[in-house]
Amino acid sequence: MLEDEDIINDVPVEDQDSDDGMFEHFRLECDKGQAPMRIDKYMATHLEDTSRHRVQCAIKQGYVLLNEKVAKANMIVRPDDVIRFVMPYRRRGMEILPQDIPLNIVYEDDDVLLVNKPAGMVVHPGHGHFEGTLINALAYHLGISQGPDAEDERMGILVHRIDKDTSGLLLVAKNDEAQLHLAKQFFDHSISRKYVAVVWGNIKEDEGTIDTYIGRDPNDRLRYRVYDDPEKGKHAVTHYKVLERFGFVTVIECRLETGRTHQIRVHMNSIGHPLFNDARYDGAEIRKGTIYAKYRQFILNCFEICPRQALHAKTLGFVHPGTGKWIDFDSPLPEDMTALIEKWRKYSAL
Repeated sequence: MLEDEDIINDVPVEDQDSDDGMFEHFRLECDKGQAPMRIDKYMATHLEDTSRHRVQCAIKQGYVLLNEKVAKANMIVRPDDVIRFVMPYRRRGMEILPQDIPLNIVYEDDDVLLVNKPAGMVVHPGHGHFEGTLINALAYHLGISQGPDAEDERMGILVHRIDKDTSGLLLVAKNDEAQLHLAKQFFDHSISRKYVAVVWGNIKEDEGTIDTYIGRDPNDRLRYRVYDDPEKGKHAVTHYKVLERFGFVTVIECRLETGRTHQIRVHMNSIGHPLFNDARYDGAEIRKGTIYAKYRQFILNCFEICPRQALHAKTLGFVHPGTGKWIDFDSPLPEDMTALIEKWRKYSAL
């Protein structure tokens, strides 16, 4: 069953670290004078900037319902038929400037490209960030210049997002078939993703699950918060496991079952363990520890070593859209988080 998602939210472009907003929802109702027509042809005719090939790919992946039944490309639409479907969101109307920016490419073939994104790099161009983004780098790497009216939209088809100050693995589709195949896996939550984070406090349990609803914070449009009421947010599930304890902070692994905006940051803050140096979610201040000046200076030094929320998208597993085989990837912790953890390791051993 298709579920509702935001078309796009107004979170700043540098903070769109989720699968939310990756789909557009459509509803087409055939008028009473509609002549019989194949559904793929009908949809391509009634959708702007969407080719018949892309529609066929969407039908193949099960995105399209005809009168509430999963459609096939050769089905015929008739008067008063209702078509409901989702399509992966594609940014339009923005010129992409190819820029020769180094990319840490973990894997690449004809269908997919996997990038290890550094902290500090914005993914999508947007207000205040029209250059120097991952998309600008992908445009150069793939040899595609995309203007606002360009017909070739292959460049940098992202199927999920991680924010500016989160490092780690990001998956890119290189053609329509791959994008729709991978987007369906994210839509069905069958993608495997694990993050490593450093959080404030000593988590009591060795592992646990946070199962809530996440929605906009009414007091701050740039923040999200947890709710018990499904009317106020979207279902979000995070599984966490302790990797190492340092008394005042804990290193954890988080496995995402869903992909909501700021999910790990919101969930860990909601149980009293905000991410270390996460300014938006109360982690960029001393939350645990002593009152002594020496400790305070130690924390300031830690903030300087890792000047962002301590969160890294470490592993990613998915069914390859071309081969149909499951593949896994792993990326090492970046230098700032490695240095941060080592500093805490030495401190806790004193």
